[in-house]
Amino acid sequence: MKTILAAASVALAGMAQAADIAVLASPAMKEAYVELVPRFERSSGNRVTTTWAGTADIMKRMQAREAFDVVIAAASSLDELTDSGRLVAGSRKDLVRSGVGVTVRAGAPKPDISTADAMKRAVLAAKSVGISTGPSGVYMSGLFERMGIAAELKPKLKVPPSGAQIAELVAKGEIELGFQQVSEIVHVKGAQYVGPLPAEIQRITVFAGAVHAASQEPDAALALLEFLASPEHAALLQKHGLEPGASAPY
Repeated sequence: MKTILAAASVALAGMAQAADIAVLASPAMKEAYVELVPRFERSSGNRVTTTWAGTADIMKRMQAREAFDVVIAAASSLDELTDSGRLVAGSRKDLVRSGVGVTVRAGAPKPDISTADAMKRAVLAAKSVGISTGPSGVYMSGLFERMGIAAELKPKLKVPPSGAQIAELVAKGEIELGFQQVSEIVHVKGAQYVGPLPAEIQRITVFAGAVHAASQEPDAALALLEFLASPEHAALLQKHGLEPGASAPY
């Protein structure tokens, strides 16, 4: 009887110590994240609830002082939020690196994107081009300017609201040629991944996580980030079009 009571006491103590961790995250690493988080929950006993949002929405929600325990977004955005006091200084963990990829509808001919000039021709030939409001879209908009084709593209350039998945719109036939983080393209049904941008014009974005300054569970939040940043997950990340963030320059 004493043994049963002791075991029950231990179980109840574990339940009492379990933390509920609220996460606000960019979908850039979503496919890998949804595989990793259940492992963390099993090993830690903590529970994780995740809200997905595009970069623009994340910034708005942080400015509105919505409360979360962890925020995952482009590292540059996290640095901005840390400088404004929304995130805990020194808590940032670089999680993944993500390049920009190209997508067309499944079954459509794959355009030549082997060089910057070839990609430029593909963009000009497309009936419609889609970019996001996130880091990849900001970069592509600037790239089109530098290529001298922004004005010509303007009538056919589509920029859906924050959080929209470009590859899903490509799959629906609403966009002919789409650009977004590789990790947000490779698993979308109805869209095919053409490939990454040519090396000479590629942009690698580091996506990181940090603890919210108003977190009620800062220790558990940091433990989650340390788990996600572990180099042990490299193979899983690569399966989803990502590279570990730890190897990125700071």
